[in-house]
Amino acid sequence: MGSGETKLTIESSTLSVLNDLLAKVSYTSTIYHINTGDLVTFQFENYEAVFPITIQQPHVPVLYDMGTDISSQVTIVTKTFLRYKQLRVLLDSIRTFYSNIKVIIADDSLEPESITGENIQHYIMPPAQGWFAGRNLAVSQVTTKYFLWVDDDFLFSEKTKIEKLVEVMEAVPELDMVGGSVQGNTFHFSILYEEGDENEGGCLYRKSGGKFHSLPSYPQCHLASGVVNFFLARTDAMQRVRFDPKLQRVAHSEFFMDGMGSLMVASCGDVTIDHQPKTEENRNPTYNKFRSPGRNDAEFKLQLHFFKNYLKCIRYG
Repeated sequence: MGSGETKLTIESSTLSVLNDLLAKVSYTSTIYHINTGDLVTFQFENYEAVFPITIQQPHVPVLYDMGTDISSQVTIVTKTFLRYKQLRVLLDSIRTFYSNIKVIIADDSLEPESITGENIQHYIMPPAQGWFAGRNLAVSQVTTKYFLWVDDDFLFSEKTKIEKLVEVMEAVPELDMVGGSVQGNTFHFSILYEEGDENEGGCLYRKSGGKFHSLPSYPQCHLASGVVNFFLARTDAMQRVRFDPKLQRVAHSEFFMDGMGSLMVASCGDVTIDHQPKTEENRNPTYNKFRSPGRNDAEFKLQLHFFKNYLKCIRYG
């Protein structure tokens, strides 16, 4: 009795029989939904218990062939714009330490140059599409379990050990991203969010240098909300959050704000990458014009945040 109904009554004069019958009771949802829940009430004499039931469509697992070496586990990804000298120096440094690893380049330069080489994929975009649009394009082409994000003016050294970052990610499968350091600087930060209500938006607080507790067995690594532009990430996790392509020039923390509640992030200072020196030869007035566009882009970023994330305030500290 009770099949297809919202109430089930069980009676027995023997406790052992009653327990046996209760062990065979099953719950079936009559309404399809991929992620919802229900409350079930259990009553016995003058006692009542209420407990929740999660109704959820299971996720299909996403598996990757990890192969036998780092080249089958990680793809290096970068975005470039008008900095071919720096990009070629970066590529030479990568090949010094990782001769076979695949490198994906998203390029929205005004006058693209040819970048060729074994295991290099160079994607030409429409001119000046922007920082996050290029990240989306590059990450969309990754086929390995992880990708390593680097800026186009970074420089690999003997301390740029991708294997160490992979080790941490494999040991802590809840992690979605592990940041390293750039010339010893980790640039990690924490973000706190105070929810608003239907009448007033919430508040975001970004604290530079903020971090949480260290990872078990990895004291050099601490959980954080965001990290520097040198990080190893799970490809499928990052594709779920996406980089907002409306943010073309002034953006970094914004991705981590969008990923709050979805991404588990850590910072490990013992894996480091160098930064190419800023010389007069490398200066490009056109690049600098796009890199530092002025107040309008910064104001647009804040306007987008306040609307998209339904905020009443953002505070940086």
